[in-house]
Amino acid sequence: MFIVCGEALFDVFATGDTPTGIVFDGRIGGSPFNVALGLARLAQPVAFLGGIGWGFAGERLMRALADERIGTACVARLDAPTTLSLVGVDAAGVPSYAFYGHGAADRLLRPEHLDAVPASARAFHFGSYAMVVQPVGSTQRQLVEREHRRSVISYDPNIRTNVEPDLEVWRATLQWMLPRTHLLKVSDEDLGLLYPGRSIEAFAADALATGTPLVVVTRGGEGAIGFTARDQVAARPTPVAVVDTVGAGDTVQAALLTWLAEHDRLTPEAIRTLDRSALEAALQFAVQAAAITCSRRGADLPRRHELG
Repeated sequence: MFIVCGEALFDVFATGDTPTGIVFDGRIGGSPFNVALGLARLAQPVAFLGGIGWGFAGERLMRALADERIGTACVARLDAPTTLSLVGVDAAGVPSYAFYGHGAADRLLRPEHLDAVPASARAFHFGSYAMVVQPVGSTQRQLVEREHRRSVISYDPNIRTNVEPDLEVWRATLQWMLPRTHLLKVSDEDLGLLYPGRSIEAFAADALATGTPLVVVTRGGEGAIGFTARDQVAARPTPVAVVDTVGAGDTVQAALLTWLAEHDRLTPEAIRTLDRSALEAALQFAVQAAAITCSRRGADLPRRHELG
C-alpha cells in the first residue's frame, strides 16, 4: 500500500458578486490529496496520512477520500479548522491569493499519529507545504527517518511561497530529503525559485551525488527529463488541447509511482538499478497521464483504463 502524507484543503474561488457579498466555489485540493487521488484512480492501493478537522469542511474531505477509495485509517481527525486557499481576480483581471491555514488541522499531525501507519506499507509520498510547517513537518521527517532504509520515499517540494515565503526553509528541507528520497519529482519552475541560474542538469547531478537515485524534472509544455546515475532521458509531452494544467505535476508523480508498482520496480534497490528503457517507459506513461489531466478542467486525474 502507498501512504501519501500531507495536506488536504479547499481551494476557494471567488466567482462573482452578490448585492451583499461574494459568491465562492470551494474545490477540494492540496498536492498530496491529488497524488493520493491519482494513485487510487490508477488502481493502486493507497491511504492518506494527514490531519483533517471536524465540521462540515472536514466531513466533505473525508467523503471525498471515501468516494475515491483512498484509505482513511491513517487520517487524524482533529478539533481544528480546515485550510482555505482563496483565489480572486481584481478589476484588471489579475489574480490574487489569500491563504488561511494557521492552526488548521493539516498542520497539526503529531508523532503519536504515526502509530496508525500500517507496518505493511512500503512506499511513502511526501510533498508541498506540509513538509515545511510545524508540527506536521517534524512529524513527517520522523516518518521519513524511520522508513527510508526499507521503503520507497517519493518527494515533490511543490513550493508554495504564500504559505512559507522564506525560500531557505524550502531549500533546507529539500537538502535534508535528498539522501533519504528514492524518487524526486520537481518542476523546473520550483528549481528556478530555489536555485536561480542553475541548470536542471547541474541540480540533477548534485541530487544524484547526494543519494537520490531517480530525479524527474517536469518542464510544463516541454515534457519531462529523468535522470539516474547512468542515464538522462527526455520525454516529449503528449499532444493535447490544453484546458488547464491544474494537477498535472501531481499526475506525473502518481503515474511514475504506478509504473514502478506495475513493473515490480517499487523498491529502493530496483529504483537504483533502473535501466534506460525502463526510465523511458516510465516517463512516457507519466506524460501521457498528465496530458489527460491537462485536457480537462481542474485536477481531474485519469483512471487506469484511460491509459494504454
